[in-house]
Amino acid sequence: MGDVISSHLDESRRQHIAEKTAKVLGEFCQFYKDQYGVALFNSVRYEIEGSGGLQSQLLHRKVPLEDHVIFSGNLFQYLEENKKWRNRFSVVPHNYGLVLYENKPAYERGMQPRILINSAGYKILTSLEQYFELVNNSFPGTTSKSGNAPILKCPTQFPLILWHPYARHYYFCLMTGKEQDKWRAVFQDCVRHCNNGIPEDSKVEAPAFTDAVRMYRQSKEQYGTWDMLCGTEVQILSNLVMEELVPDLKSSIGPRLKGKSQERQRIWIQISDAVYRMVFEQTKAQYEAVVAKCELEQPRMASIIRTDMDQIITSKEHLASKIRASVFPKAEICVRNHVQPYISSILEALMSPTSKGFAEVREVFFKEVTDMNMNIVNEGGMEKLGEYMEKLSQLAFHPVKMQSCYEKMDQLKLEGLQQRFDVSSPSVFKQRAQIHMRQQMDDAVYTFETLLHQELGKMMGKDDLCKSIQRILERVLKKFDYDSSTVRKKFFREALLQITVPFLLKKLAPTCKGELPKFQELIFEDFANFILVENTYEEVVLQSVMKDIMQAVKEAAVQRKHNLYRDSMVMHNSDPNLHLLGEGAPIDWGEEYGNESDADPSAEKRRRAKQVVSVIHDDERALSYESGAERLMHQSSQEETESAELETCSAPGTPGSSDDVKEIREMLVTEVQVETPVPAGDEAKKHLTNGTIVQESGTSGERVAEGAAQKADCPAPLELTARHDAGCQSPVSEGAQAPKAVPTAPASPGKPPSLGDAGSPAEERAEANSHKPSDKETGEEVSTQACVENVEPAQTAPETSVGAPETSVGAIETSMGTTETSEGMQTEF
Repeated sequence: MGDVISSHLDESRRQHIAEKTAKVLGEFCQFYKDQYGVALFNSVRYEIEGSGGLQSQLLHRKVPLEDHVIFSGNLFQYLEENKKWRNRFSVVPHNYGLVLYENKPAYERGMQPRILINSAGYKILTSLEQYFELVNNSFPGTTSKSGNAPILKCPTQFPLILWHPYARHYYFCLMTGKEQDKWRAVFQDCVRHCNNGIPEDSKVEAPAFTDAVRMYRQSKEQYGTWDMLCGTEVQILSNLVMEELVPDLKSSIGPRLKGKSQERQRIWIQISDAVYRMVFEQTKAQYEAVVAKCELEQPRMASIIRTDMDQIITSKEHLASKIRASVFPKAEICVRNHVQPYISSILEALMSPTSKGFAEVREVFFKEVTDMNMNIVNEGGMEKLGEYMEKLSQLAFHPVKMQSCYEKMDQLKLEGLQQRFDVSSPSVFKQRAQIHMRQQMDDAVYTFETLLHQELGKMMGKDDLCKSIQRILERVLKKFDYDSSTVRKKFFREALLQITVPFLLKKLAPTCKGELPKFQELIFEDFANFILVENTYEEVVLQSVMKDIMQAVKEAAVQRKHNLYRDSMVMHNSDPNLHLLGEGAPIDWGEEYGNESDADPSAEKRRRAKQVVSVIHDDERALSYESGAERLMHQSSQEETESAELETCSAPGTPGSSDDVKEIREMLVTEVQVETPVPAGDEAKKHLTNGTIVQESGTSGERVAEGAAQKADCPAPLELTARHDAGCQSPVSEGAQAPKAVPTAPASPGKPPSLGDAGSPAEERAEANSHKPSDKETGEEVSTQACVENVEPAQTAPETSVGAPETSVGAIETSMGTTETSEGMQTEF
């Protein structure tokens, strides 16, 4: 196949690609140099003048995922080199890169991985139909006919495909639907993190780069959002080049492709990937060169800015006043006629799903802390605290548990408005809101950790510990509500500007842009690096619509829509010393309150790396993959039977359902005795994956007796709250209510405010819970009732065989006794 690609990418065509890439990058680099001076001036001015922004109530963790692994486990990968499916051991480290090893022992021994994948710009597909549709739309010339065989056949019903418009595609498949859901959540988290590749702490390079990209695209008459503004700077620039290069390649190479339709599709994908790699390498070298050149000039430019700051500001204000006099009347008319009538509709479309997502974040945080509190009541207090807090500290980075929060943004629809305002897709806003959700969850967890760690020195028994946990939870929820409102209002304002300002610039371009060159003479030559007419013009246009946007968000807050707080409601110095606590060393719960041994050798430490989602299969459980790989070659008649069995097994309610949560919350409000049936110890252990805590017990009768004894020794953790609420006989509602707090709080934790329109109905909550993984899958504490009601289909895989038609897929080989055509490590940028 390499010869086929070489024939289409001969020396002359490679030279043409290099020249086209150099031309695009040359134009971009000029924009970057111009924007670098403006960004440097804004950074120095911000440093001198400061800002009056509100301080967040929650603490911010500095290094969230140090020395942690997000996820690991086995899955099948399709190798295009030999057209075979191979079992791979995959690890997702703290940087969210997808790393594939030959097998688990290769990972444990520290061997080189087979493939490293940066998933920025990829889409996660869970069906072959979705994939074929995207391939047909991107393939030059004719599409695949219905009678032709597709370019890929999956041996199971649970594929997982990474699709990119320019780069190589990756094909995976899983044995069960539950595993597919878990891996899909993990892959989506990887894409979400990698798409946000430009470091936000960069005060000069990042704004200079994003503004340069925007200015370059506007020079090509391309306004509005851009889906491929994702990844690192080099990846974004490569996408920018490919956006202009691909149409030319399609017209020149497409007609020359030979063979059947699916073969032409496969060749085109490989050609596109080869070109993308060429562009990436050239872009990386050229971009790094221009950045280095600008950094050399930075000290000299910064010195001029600090010396002449007042004169530069005066000159810029004078220029802005002249442009405003010329442009503002036209901009106001355009805003009044084309933007103002739609601001409320856009805001409402953004507010509903975003606020529901933040409400779900609050609910998940409340549930996890409440469950931990009940486990401490039932299982031994301080001895288990380190173990529970170690898991809670990584809650925000648990892709499966956070999935119910992220899914709320799928409801975001901008239909109609999308065409009017030239918004390519709402994915830009979805991912940004999801990143805010993850950050708010981690801030809430870290604040809870810090306050609890401070409190531990004052308490003695289990009763004090449980009461302190509940009291701290209420404090953190109040802070979360306030910060959630602040973050969402800022997100709404930025999203509205991102939608409306490009639209206004496009509308005003025919009448206003031609007048801009005459304003250049108003800028002193010494200040030309820091003041640009084009940037000042955009600021004037932004000001023309900013007032209406601020007013719309303010009215939503005044009306308390979706639990937004008014701007006048400010929590000043509610915890004056809290942010000082956040400056301390990170808390290692496992070391301080756990029983971990430091005597493990380095290899053993690597094998037992702390993992956010504990689903590493041990040697016995690997049978479900190794045996499955062989059986996929046979017994095609059993495929439908097996699918029916898997559906039957997955029918019972999932662990951690809303009923279980309701029972736990009732126990936290009033002191009750609960008898929970538990399977025999051996039976409970049988279905647990690696990392799961097994509750040692003999029979269910003994467990009930032990629970009663613990209840007798330890009073209800919230006895004071129960006495305070005496006379209230109704249990806590299923809608995530907690014990009542101080009535003067802005949003009492006694009843978490609904961030949605009117709260989620019971059916919707049950549906959301049905997507959450069982405790057995995630390695968390196993609910005893769930052990009786649920048996995972994935656990029965070793006893059953999944068949697939031999004619529909190439041979599937296990990692033992098999060689590949390419022995080296493949690195995807």
